[in-house]
Amino acid sequence: MNPAYTTVDHVFTVPLDHSAPQGEDIQVFAREVVDPARAGERLPWLLYLQGGPGGKSPRPSAGSPGWLDQALTTHRVLLLDQRGTGRSTPVTARAAARFASPAQLAGYLGHFRADSIVADAELIRRQLCEDEPWETLGQSYGGFLTLTYLSRAPEGLRACYVTGGLPGLTASADDVYARTYPRVRDRVLDFYARYPDDAARLRRIADLLATTEVRLPDGDRLTTRRLRTLGLALGMGDGFERLHWLLDESLDTDGELTDTFLHQVRNLTGFTDNPLYAVLQETLYGQGAGPTDWAASRALDGLAAFTEEADPLLLTGEMIYPWMFREITGLRPFADAADLLAARADWPPLYDPHRLAANQVPLAAIVYHDDMYVDAGLSLRTAREVGATRVWVTNEWEHDGVSASGGRVLSRLMDLAAGRA
Repeated sequence: MNPAYTTVDHVFTVPLDHSAPQGEDIQVFAREVVDPARAGERLPWLLYLQGGPGGKSPRPSAGSPGWLDQALTTHRVLLLDQRGTGRSTPVTARAAARFASPAQLAGYLGHFRADSIVADAELIRRQLCEDEPWETLGQSYGGFLTLTYLSRAPEGLRACYVTGGLPGLTASADDVYARTYPRVRDRVLDFYARYPDDAARLRRIADLLATTEVRLPDGDRLTTRRLRTLGLALGMGDGFERLHWLLDESLDTDGELTDTFLHQVRNLTGFTDNPLYAVLQETLYGQGAGPTDWAASRALDGLAAFTEEADPLLLTGEMIYPWMFREITGLRPFADAADLLAARADWPPLYDPHRLAANQVPLAAIVYHDDMYVDAGLSLRTAREVGATRVWVTNEWEHDGVSASGGRVLSRLMDLAAGRA
């Protein structure tokens, strides 16, 4: 049997700080994937920019991710483990604990935003592609990276495809969360409308946690606020069902939480393999306009519907809160550094609105009308502000449409960028 894919692993040495290339180095891993029947051909490159932040690139297997087979009909694909993730020099709780002070750790983490990732990509492109421009597919946060790429090094790009990830170019963290909480509320209420018994079950679990000390397998206490972070799943196409079946096995016949449930909650909310998701979440919106200052937490304080006593109990989404860094084992080594990042006011801009307005690199983007994570209004505003952009708005898929659709989303975006649709 022929293998589904031919793969080649690459490891690149890059500066931690691209503005000081003679300083500390780190490694960045990427996996080249090609159709075995075309492995000897000279094909255009497609760089995949994973969502997150803090997510490693997908590991290819037959039929997964859903867009890969479509991409390989025309391209050689590079699956990049963005700095700090996967097989790149890792940022983990163990690595964070080795720093001598929170200030040193915060300084280190400041080099893991989109500007550094784009600089890595350009260094890799010049080494791998004989300095030929390549195409990019950016999912979610990968779309944010795409806009930074177009702002800083458009000469490296032939065309860009973005799925559910056009950021507001000037939106602050406060702007983003003011828009996000109403969408999360509506999504949770839709979930309860589909599964009415789960509203009562979640309230029952919350009441139990308020009166009983429940420990997860790693020793962390399960609290109502940690329970509510399970709402993160609801923005994906299968998120309602995943959460429903998790809750379906949550309570035993004695009304106690099952070991199965506690094990899964620990895995879903522990950030063991992606602490950068929590550490860097609000830094995505830091662009020199003052500190982000735990914007999601401040916004939550003013929302009566989101109190823990409210009925129905509203879950939360991708928001990150300061308590997480004191209560979750995988995040504790980052706690003081995370406070410093939240207080930092001098983040460099990630987007250049003037350069983006003059952009000539074809950019095709799908905006999911009901996207729980990325505001469609901000996305459409950005689409109007970036040159050479064609946008497709749909509610056929949720945030993971590029994978859930097989190759249909990517195929249409390629047609849009090429002027064929």
